[in-house]
Amino acid sequence: MGKLNIKVGDTYVFTKQVSNEDVFSFAEVSGDKNPLHLDDEYASKTMFKGRIAHGMIGAGVISAAIGMGLPGVGTTYLGQNLRFKKPVKIGDTLRVELEVAEITPKEKFDIATLKTICKNQNGEIVIDGEATVIPPRE
Repeated sequence: MGKLNIKVGDTYVFTKQVSNEDVFSFAEVSGDKNPLHLDDEYASKTMFKGRIAHGMIGAGVISAAIGMGLPGVGTTYLGQNLRFKKPVKIGDTLRVELEVAEITPKEKFDIATLKTICKNQNGEIVIDGEATVIPPRE
């Protein structure tokens, strides 16, 4: 087995702005066409007073940070806990903060546990969670 390129305490930050196009594309890809995300008139009458992005778009940005940053390309996702704390509004810039919390060696691979926090541009936590992954080796 090759060398593991991460260690407990490693961190990574990834940002992405959520666009109107992202929301409509996600609705097409996923089939989630809830008017809360797509219809201004409907959404204006909800507790949010306007359209919000699908929660899973934020989860997808977490996935991008893991797959492209830490641990990076070749990572295999095993699980993800998500707690949605605040809505993501269209135009928000999401900041995903990852931290390697634990590495558990197994016979054929290791399992890494990552803290996954997603904040908006105001520093408010919108999604809090934890991922388990198989990190790639050299």
